Amino acid sequence: MEREVELLIEDIAFGGKGVGRVEGKAVFVPFTIAGEQVAARIVRQKKSLAQAEVVEVLKASPERVSPPCPYFERCGGCAYQHMTYEHQLHWKSHQVGQALRRVGKFREPPLRPIVPSPREYEYRNRITIHVTDSVVGFFRHDTHRLIDVERCPIAMPEVNDELAALRARRPRDGNYTLRAGRGPRIFSQTNEAVAAHLADVIAELIPSSHTIVIDAYCGAGFFAKRLVAGGNDADVSGIKSRSGRARLQLVIGIDWDIHGIRVAQAEMSDRELYIAGDIATHLREQLLQRDPHLTSVILDPPAIGLSREVREILCAHPVATLLYVSCNPPTLARDLADLASVFQLQSVTPFDMFPQTAEIEALAHLKMGSTAKSKKN
Repeated sequence: MEREVELLIEDIAFGGKGVGRVEGKAVFVPFTIAGEQVAARIVRQKKSLAQAEVVEVLKASPERVSPPCPYFERCGGCAYQHMTYEHQLHWKSHQVGQALRRVGKFREPPLRPIVPSPREYEYRNRITIHVTDSVVGFFRHDTHRLIDVERCPIAMPEVNDELAALRARRPRDGNYTLRAGRGPRIFSQTNEAVAAHLADVIAELIPSSHTIVIDAYCGAGFFAKRLVAGGNDADVSGIKSRSGRARLQLVIGIDWDIHGIRVAQAEMSDRELYIAGDIATHLREQLLQRDPHLTSVILDPPAIGLSREVREILCAHPVATLLYVSCNPPTLARDLADLASVFQLQSVTPFDMFPQTAEIEALAHLKMGSTAKSKKN
């Protein structure tokens, strides 16, 4: 039953909703900021929590700003346009740390400063548009109904040009992926500048003595190919870093997506190997063939994180360096807790790949523990 309450917003949960309390029950209110006093209408409730909508901001935060998008609060894409960008970064970093403490049970997680996006808007190189009954746009906030959208402020101008062209031709019902530039229809990083920075950090964290890198969930080889071509720009035949790194002998990409693997295979050097199939099966096979002390593994799984089987394989056959890229702090924290039996967590660095949204990317750096032993069976 709907009712109106007054709340002090005390926190912002992963997902972007502010959190207040009424009669000991957590109440989640979107588009609010910690420290604000709000009047809210409870629209759904369970035994221990409730969902509410803002009726009025009674006392606004000094971090509150006017959102530039006319669809904000109705469109389900963005969660943070109502707060300054610096405050968005603060809360995203806080949420990563919170997940590591609450889910991963890390008392003092080694959290590094969040890496901001060079662009707060106009950074997305692709968007997916839905069309139903002549409505062209995105899903509304918390519903499966569409809102008609003429322009998306977080998309690159070229993408908005594609949107205008799509609207002009009155498309049939369906889903349309609009991109800046042309290329294969495979998964790729949405914010190119932040993705490039992430890849550079990964390259720096791979020890100079390592000769093998296994890139699990590699897609079309975004990280793998940058490693092979990176380090010394004049030497594209293998890694040769600024500090005189020995060249990698082999970068092995594994993914279930045959289309992505085929793109990776289309242009590869003799130091690249790409395998399509079950990640757990092929990861185990590759780990059994490699010297763990000269091998690094990169993981970039979907939001559900690593399967239990993959976690068990990594613990049974640990490598010297493990680099885990995650788009979901709770599943990252869960997986890191399991891996902590064999690996030592060195650092977790959040990256703001998706400004204005509640999405967070993070890179965890782990090293083989001193008591870990690789099992060759």
